[in-house]
Amino acid sequence: MILHSQNKTIELGKRTLIMGILNVTTDSFSDGGDYTDIDLAVERAKEMVKEGADIIDVGGMSTRPGHEEISIELELERVIPVIKRISKEVDTIISIDTYRYEVAEEAIKNGAHIINDVWGLQFDNGEMAKIASKYNTVVIAMHNQNGTEYKEDIMLSMRKFFNKTFEIAEKNGLSKDKIIIDPGIGFGKDIKLNLEVLHRMNEIRDIGPILLGASRKRFIGTLLNNLPPKERTEGTIATTIAGIERGADIVRVHDVLQNKRAVLVADAIIRGYKD
Repeated sequence: MILHSQNKTIELGKRTLIMGILNVTTDSFSDGGDYTDIDLAVERAKEMVKEGADIIDVGGMSTRPGHEEISIELELERVIPVIKRISKEVDTIISIDTYRYEVAEEAIKNGAHIINDVWGLQFDNGEMAKIASKYNTVVIAMHNQNGTEYKEDIMLSMRKFFNKTFEIAEKNGLSKDKIIIDPGIGFGKDIKLNLEVLHRMNEIRDIGPILLGASRKRFIGTLLNNLPPKERTEGTIATTIAGIERGADIVRVHDVLQNKRAVLVADAIIRGYKD
């Protein structure tokens, strides 16, 4: 499958793509404060591309459990200068990690190619879908909910969620073919549900292309005797390999180099080695 977004082409299925995480926040659970300086953020983007990242995902507001919501103005102040610099200095695909349509639109105007929405187009009564349609932009729509209680099977609930996402998209002129789904590991799910979704992820392959974002998540730390986020690389790689086997087309990670090496081997085994 080939997706077109802005002036970029995204080819899915031939190999697993790597999305490198660039949080320009002060309070992200894993790397908050590491890249609040614009120069450091741009250098990190360049480094991730050299390490094998196909997409750089820029986020200006933490969405970790218990995060503090910041103003739209502050979010823009954090992400726009970084996106401008990356778009001029790095030949890569840029994603804006936001659920606010105002931020998404400004990011697209300043060089972003993809919208990564943790509420799957369901936060703002279709405004985000309108922006994606207006600019003919690919959207990553993540499954999410408040709380971890489900009245039905988690995968059935996920299907219903994405059906609603597609309905909102269609209503606002955005083709379903422009949407990549994300099962939302760590969002509206406890450790048991995170593991179940990862185990059963192949059950949603028919819905659309899949992005998996499990990097350094809390459940990995719990399984590894409460290791802190920056010591969860090996655990993250395990989710990357399991995800590829279960249909992931893109993996969103902090540690690009290590995951890229794992992906090269996993793709050779799972997708078939090509000389």
